[in-house]
Amino acid sequence: MARTAESVHALIKAYDVRGVVGEQLDSDFVRDVAGAFARLVRQDPTQNATRVVIGHDMRASSPELAAAFADGVTAQGLDVVLIGLASTDELYFASGLLDCPGAMFTASHNPARYNGIKMCRAGAKPVGQDTGLSTIANEVIAGVPGHEGPVGSVTEKDVLGDYAEFLRGLVNLSGIRPMTVAVDAGNGMGGHTVPAVLAGLPLSVEPLYFELDGTFPNHEANPLDPKNLVDLQEYVRSTGADVGLAFDGDADRCFVVDEKGDPVSPSAVTALVAERELSKTPGATVIHNLITSRAVPELVTELGGTPVRTRVGHSFIKQQMAETGAVFGGEHSAHYYFRDFWGADSGMLAALHVLAALGEQDEPLSELMASYNKYAASGEINSTVEDAGERTAAVLAAFVERTASVDRLDGVTVDLGDGAWFNLRASNTEPLLRLNVEAPTAEQVDALVAEILAVVRA
Repeated sequence: MARTAESVHALIKAYDVRGVVGEQLDSDFVRDVAGAFARLVRQDPTQNATRVVIGHDMRASSPELAAAFADGVTAQGLDVVLIGLASTDELYFASGLLDCPGAMFTASHNPARYNGIKMCRAGAKPVGQDTGLSTIANEVIAGVPGHEGPVGSVTEKDVLGDYAEFLRGLVNLSGIRPMTVAVDAGNGMGGHTVPAVLAGLPLSVEPLYFELDGTFPNHEANPLDPKNLVDLQEYVRSTGADVGLAFDGDADRCFVVDEKGDPVSPSAVTALVAERELSKTPGATVIHNLITSRAVPELVTELGGTPVRTRVGHSFIKQQMAETGAVFGGEHSAHYYFRDFWGADSGMLAALHVLAALGEQDEPLSELMASYNKYAASGEINSTVEDAGERTAAVLAAFVERTASVDRLDGVTVDLGDGAWFNLRASNTEPLLRLNVEAPTAEQVDALVAEILAVVRA
């Protein structure tokens, strides 16, 4: 494949590498990316990297692409540790455990024909556009220089047991009551990690789609889309489970369903985990993005913690986690970040907190979570628009008489007072305008959504 600037930048995106296998992404390209990545971490004086750890998901193309990445790294004189099948947060664990850079082969919730690479520095520190990906892209375009000297070696290491033990050590699960947990792995890596992590706990696991299958024969491994939660919701009701958990393809995100089969808002999960972390570290900082429910910063403040608001996106959260020393961070998309996990995200760790909170008392999950659901929310609603800026300006004009304040941290967030607000953000990659609305009641939310969309889609 030709290495034009356009083709390279189409693959190397803001946070990772992602594309269609065979059409955009092949072993030669991956080998070049690996060489550039190895040079980046070897030349970083804060890293002194001598080896790179590599993991991959269950997609058919993942083992071959991971092997090509290993070839590119060893050709630059660095050693490679292969951990084989892994979730993304298991790769982050390996990066922290071994104190070395890492690469995870996954396209998360994308369809089967896609694959990609999530890269990190030692200690699971992210590699994004401004922290290395642009350098890698430029070197791939120009041609990766060869390395004079001996090539690196390749070894294999199974870290699944260590990963599971480490996570269980971060959450007090002693004394929790016996519970039934329904888990939809979506044929993704949750089917690999959940049995290991939950082993030995007083939990009866009801598995759904645990077979590792990168063609996703049952539904997309993207629980952010409500249609992909339907099977789990029905499964919770039919099994009488106390709680349902749904993981995305690389199992770094976790969605929660209560005993009635109703989805639990990721904002409510963020509030619950924030409360638990603040009980261990009083006065600590908690990160939340700007479309997380206002209930989160209100709770953090009430508990004596410091809420810090960020833009949407894991690179911004991780940057703020590092800069502030925050104990925890949560996003509406069900990414949850922990200082005790190298500031990286782990859906599995968030799930353990939910299980611990549920299991240490006798209320059902719906009642336990009620106190964290102070407001009604629309969820994210996308509209295809030709000019996002023009449509946003039109909405601002329509609400100018009722606007208490506007901020532009990420798109526009309009505070209407009395607990009602909305955010409009343009997508960085598609002609979409994303709307999120929150208000004290569902009726207020529905009315605001209808009014805003009438302007956006006019």
